Amino acid sequence: MFSDINMPSAKTVVTTAASLAASAMVIRSIARDLVPYEIQHYFFSNIQSLFKSFSSELVLIIEEFDGLVCNQIYEAAEIYLGSKVFVSTQMFKVSLPEKETKISTSMRRNQAIIDTFNGVQFRWRKVTREVESKNVIFPDQYSSSPKTEVQYFELRVHKKHKQSVFDSYFPFVLNESKKVKEEKKTLKIHTLNNEHSRMYTGGHAWNAINLDHPATFETLAMDVELKSTIMEDLERFVRRRDLYRKVGKAWKRGYLLYGPPGTGKSSLIAAMANYLKFDVYDLELTDIRENSELRELLVGTANRCILVVEDIDCGLDLDTDRQAEERVMKMLQSDQVRQAQTNYIGRKEKPNKVTLSGLLNFIDGLWSSCGDERIIVFTTNHKDRLDPALLRPGRMDVHIHMSFCTPCGFKTLAANYLGLNNHSLFSEIEDLLGKTMVTPAEVGEQLLKSEEPENALRRLVEFLLEKQRETKEREARKLKQEEDKEELGTKNAE
Repeated sequence: MFSDINMPSAKTVVTTAASLAASAMVIRSIARDLVPYEIQHYFFSNIQSLFKSFSSELVLIIEEFDGLVCNQIYEAAEIYLGSKVFVSTQMFKVSLPEKETKISTSMRRNQAIIDTFNGVQFRWRKVTREVESKNVIFPDQYSSSPKTEVQYFELRVHKKHKQSVFDSYFPFVLNESKKVKEEKKTLKIHTLNNEHSRMYTGGHAWNAINLDHPATFETLAMDVELKSTIMEDLERFVRRRDLYRKVGKAWKRGYLLYGPPGTGKSSLIAAMANYLKFDVYDLELTDIRENSELRELLVGTANRCILVVEDIDCGLDLDTDRQAEERVMKMLQSDQVRQAQTNYIGRKEKPNKVTLSGLLNFIDGLWSSCGDERIIVFTTNHKDRLDPALLRPGRMDVHIHMSFCTPCGFKTLAANYLGLNNHSLFSEIEDLLGKTMVTPAEVGEQLLKSEEPENALRRLVEFLLEKQRETKEREARKLKQEEDKEELGTKNAE
């Protein structure tokens, strides 16, 4: 039966296919040369749309940038998918960036990965392609057009899961990426760049280095109750985002650390940063010329950070407008009228300091809301020198007195420096600490002077006895001066 049918030979089939392919290429070449590009684009676009209309697949494009702003979903996807690479593929990109301490993994260019969430498969592909750069003003006429890379993620999923992508999957990716980012985060301390440095860093105001300070709440020489109070306050702050938004307050908290030098203010800041995994921004107000520059620096800080203003009472003259006017009026009433006018005009035209009103707007005004989850820490050795306007709640919410070394603080230092939790000399040292004002820094310095714990403790006892003797002599001299002053006043009265 089948023998009566004339089947074409294999050679005939191949020849026919080759002929058809050649004809198609000729037709395509003629169409490309003769048919305008707009018509070609319209034709092929409609063909693609026709095929897509029959597809059950939803395609989402997640670009790296939204205009000039980074796309948060792209960043979250990159971090999240990087953490999934080990399970889903046999090839991945591994790097250890400079100044970082933890290895990071990420998808390679044009690589695909399949993620499963709630039983649904999500197919990701990282697409990288070159495009002609539009930012070159004077291109080289002898070279090819400059290229730049454009990156985006392509996410494919069944159309019936479209709503769950936005309601469940994207929020999940954002939340998971935040966790991964926190786990791999290397804490940084940011300092101000000077004007010369900003010219070579693209105008960046902040320079970051790794924060390797080892201080923790366990190693702080502070009373246990005070440490617990601070930690509870920090924990309460970070979990109250919705409450702050509900009551209409910026999500920030202000701390004032006050006390004599050497009482551990800087160590407490480092312990707070290590506890919360927050970066630190060290803001030196004396390096800022005017209020507008202060606002620019504030906008340049990241969320989840501790902004530190140390020694706010030193080297910074916080003037109110009323005080400035009073000083100018006194100058006008003197013989130097012309000089006073020149100084006043120059001050108005080119301010060279941060004013009290500018600082208050920075910590409690509209500009304080330019960021979330921020802690502002002020330090001072003399709380009484600060303007009362700075001290009220909403600006400095928590006031922490960093006192001289206490018996509780000494036990922490002995455990840190000597590895001792008890010793026969402890009771004598604790008794002397109750009568002598020494800072934790001074006690720590004495404990470092010998590698033998017994000798170190005896040196500390000698130091405390000497301090006690100096204190008594100083008090005796002060009493003698007061008596002499009182006696002189009596004689003058007679």
